[in-house]
Amino acid sequence: MNSKLLRIMALRILSSIFVLFLVISLVFVIIHLAPGNPSQKYLSPNLSQKLYEEVSESYNLNSSLFNQYLAFVKNVINGDLGISYNYRQPVISVIKSYLSFTIIFGFISFFLQMIVAFILVYLTFIFKSEKFEKYLVNINLTIYSIPIFISSILLIYIFSFKLNILPSSGLKSFDFYNLNSFQKVADYTQHLILPFIASSFAAIPIYYKYFYGSIKNIVNANFVKNLEMIGLNKNKILFSNIIPNSLNTLIAVAGVELGLLLGGSVLVETIFGLPGMGRLTMMAVVSRDYPLIIATVLFASLIVLVINLVSDIIRTIIDKRLLKSLLS
Repeated sequence: MNSKLLRIMALRILSSIFVLFLVISLVFVIIHLAPGNPSQKYLSPNLSQKLYEEVSESYNLNSSLFNQYLAFVKNVINGDLGISYNYRQPVISVIKSYLSFTIIFGFISFFLQMIVAFILVYLTFIFKSEKFEKYLVNINLTIYSIPIFISSILLIYIFSFKLNILPSSGLKSFDFYNLNSFQKVADYTQHLILPFIASSFAAIPIYYKYFYGSIKNIVNANFVKNLEMIGLNKNKILFSNIIPNSLNTLIAVAGVELGLLLGGSVLVETIFGLPGMGRLTMMAVVSRDYPLIIATVLFASLIVLVINLVSDIIRTIIDKRLLKSLLS
């Protein structure tokens, strides 16, 4: 690893730390300025004002916003993200129980999206038909324009309520523990088919657009035409020459999309009732669980920044010309 690449990593890590600090600070201010008090949901209107003040004091909500922020920064530096108001345990422990599902679900979704997008690009390249390309572009544009919460509800309506062939929510059936190993795998798969499809609707068109756009530019290059003139097989030209020269754009886009998936797909996990970071974030916001909101945002932001850093490093390894642009 050369010195320039090490310098890029150091600069990106420092900038990422600064961005993380800004993000969680902004979230802290926004949620504390919002009307209401999380201690109110634990108290009956018939209880005394003294009890209300004691509960607020236990949550450190009686201090000024600035003092709360200073205490918050101090705790974060010490690695203490606080105790969840709802779960009554450290937020790190709560996140651990949800993070594993989001990581597994995110990586599987990512690879499925990439595979489907590559197949579409491959078919477009092989057929070389303007009509077929236009047909795929229109379909991708239509799918991409549908909001994910609408597509998720439509999938549930068609496949769960009308056809009754796939579960509408959850990760497993009520009789899951009575099933054998093969049946358990099949049960998990059935519950995840619709979430995988819903999470892929917006991503596949993006991958297809950027990947095929890069390939299309390279296809018209002189060296590709020369390879075709000497009679090389289309597949060999595609896999040996065109794809390696078009990976930079795809890696950049994939880094952003994978980071968002691993950070937690809020709508998909909430609509389908999946035990992931996205749903945990939504529940924390609804219940005004301040420490848990900040912690989930922190983890999601950290994942996005790390994935983007890794993608930039991979791109610079593939294309040395990017070193100069990233250092500028």
